[in-house]
Amino acid sequence: MRSFDIQAFIDEQRTKPIHYIVLALCTIVMFIDGFDIFMVGKIAPAIAQDFGITPAGMTMVFLLQQIGLALGSFFISPLADYFGRRRTLVISSIIFGLLTILTAFSTSILMLAVLRGVSGLFLAGVLPIAVALLSEFTPKQRRSSFIAVGMAGYSLGNAAGAGVALLVPDFGWESGFWIGGLMPLLLAPFMMMSLPESLAFRVTRNPQDPIIAKTVKRISPATILTGEERFFSSADKSKAAKPHVLDVFRHGRARSSVIIFSACTLSMGTIALLAAWLPSFFQQMAGIPIQRFAIAAVIGFLGGMAGMLTIGYLMDRIRPTRLLPCYFIGYGAGLLILGHVPFGSLFFIPLLFSISFFQGGGQAGLNMLMAQIYPTSIRSTGIGWAGGAGRIGGVILPLFGGLALASSFTLPLTLSLVAIAPFIVALLVLLLRPVESPQAPNLAATANT
Repeated sequence: MRSFDIQAFIDEQRTKPIHYIVLALCTIVMFIDGFDIFMVGKIAPAIAQDFGITPAGMTMVFLLQQIGLALGSFFISPLADYFGRRRTLVISSIIFGLLTILTAFSTSILMLAVLRGVSGLFLAGVLPIAVALLSEFTPKQRRSSFIAVGMAGYSLGNAAGAGVALLVPDFGWESGFWIGGLMPLLLAPFMMMSLPESLAFRVTRNPQDPIIAKTVKRISPATILTGEERFFSSADKSKAAKPHVLDVFRHGRARSSVIIFSACTLSMGTIALLAAWLPSFFQQMAGIPIQRFAIAAVIGFLGGMAGMLTIGYLMDRIRPTRLLPCYFIGYGAGLLILGHVPFGSLFFIPLLFSISFFQGGGQAGLNMLMAQIYPTSIRSTGIGWAGGAGRIGGVILPLFGGLALASSFTLPLTLSLVAIAPFIVALLVLLLRPVESPQAPNLAATANT
């Protein structure tokens, strides 16, 4: 019986149609996830008006959704490490699709808020599971680039949610939930038919699973298999039969996990803070109408997309613990400068583009870094829990925005205080043990007799 290293086999492959099928399906499901999570904010005024409440009355909806997303990150993501990435991703998509459609029939704002909270449980698992699957199925030299494209899909879904507002006058706010619910239900059959399960996951669960050989042949028909192979993954160092969620903090990972969780709390919290309050900062502190700032924000979105795609290319070539601090230092420096640059000046739009570039690239890079730090057995759990910590930051850090406005802070002071967070994230990443880029020397040969 000969040994067959699944990890080395995957890393030695050239990108083939099956890799692009996995990329396409994961990108689409992350697009839908981003659309569903952020769509409510785009049509909140219409929902509030229909229920006869003020926009402030939507606070409960956003709060319960955020709580659901945080809980889902901690409780749903680990299921993919027990039951498989493909199965958990499909089931989560079907459930949040059905719940989203059900939300269109809400008869009260409380019912809508509760349904969004429950939907958030399953929405939260999509991104970490999809990132884990991409990480485990993509050849080493393209891994970060593929993850970056998938996350760009998530960001595009956020932007596409704004289009729902155009449908509201003719079809009502319910149209957003119909679209958000039907998309995952239509995608689910394609995922069940075409999306393969992670080979690394199958090997950790049952090395004799006959589907492993079938998937190997699907990836590389020229590979010769005798039926007597002993499949294993050199990337999985765990000897435990089944993973345990606390393995995120065991086997020498406690320090790295605390650093990553802290970095995500500050990074995602700052993103939520700026998304919620930056237009208001410029309106109240600099006298810039929200409508004018919204036009500039579109340019900022393009910067974020560019940052995500660029970080993927660079992380395939540069050690991430050296690269990511540069992004967060650029992010913090941009915020410091932004408070001193006049809104209508020649440098304002390029500066906003740069801030979004470093913001989007930095957060995407953190997710890619997690995919490298955590082994197969707990990868979805590690990424999901870090995301849960980030969701908590997304609840806490935006409180500073209200404080800054109520205290009549100046714009330079406010943005200088916000800039502290990305500088701390840069320092935290520097404290991580060095993580090699995927262009480091390859693993041993695929098969050893």
